Amino acid sequence: QVQLVESGGGLVKPGGSLTLSCAASGSVRTINAFGWYRQTPGNQREWVADITSGIRGSKRIANFGEGRFTISKDHAKNTVYLQMNSLKPEDTAVYSCQAMDFEAEKYYWGQGTQVTVSS
Repeated sequence: QVQLVESGGGLVKPGGSLTLSCAASGSVRTINAFGWYRQTPGNQREWVADITSGIRGSKRIANFGEGRFTISKDHAKNTVYLQMNSLKPEDTAVYSCQAMDFEAEKYYWGQGTQVTVSS
């Protein structure tokens, strides 16, 4: 089992920045990749970014986040980060972290953290 705890959400003005953290614990060595997703009420969960495990992770960012969002990880701390710059009101959502164990076909989720972009 893997446990994920997100933090770093909050209220920020348009144009501002936030860095979300996702701390993983448990059987982290089984995880192949981590991802960030977001969801607003009444809408489906939307993929934001992902990064593969290992010292050098392969990264992907959704088109809406290109140039504004950066995903990274601290291998020693088992923590994945999502740095978000130039935030827009449409970035308002609950952001959740996912850990993926492809071999076991298990996918773990954190509880989510609210990001609100408003003046």
